[in-house]
Amino acid sequence: MKREYDFSQGKRGPVLRTPQGKTRVKTRVTIRLDEDVLAWFRKRVEDAGGGSYQTLINDALRAAIEQKREPLEATLRRVIREELRKAR
Repeated sequence: MKREYDFSQGKRGPVLRTPQGKTRVKTRVTIRLDEDVLAWFRKRVEDAGGGSYQTLINDALRAAIEQKREPLEATLRRVIREELRKAR
């Protein structure tokens, strides 16, 4: 490490604090993801100008869970509405 760095005013902890009301209990796990999947999430974060690819993965998993909970009729109605909007 270079001698000119001065950390005397440094503070421990996260660089960005979690906004109030948005805290969730998180558990550290180790998973193996395909390189292309991880690259896709990292690219999305880069294109957005920053953030956390882990949060993006978390959001994608949560969306997949919510879709699974959606009844078939609701899913069909949602897909038809989306396709009709695209066709206009």
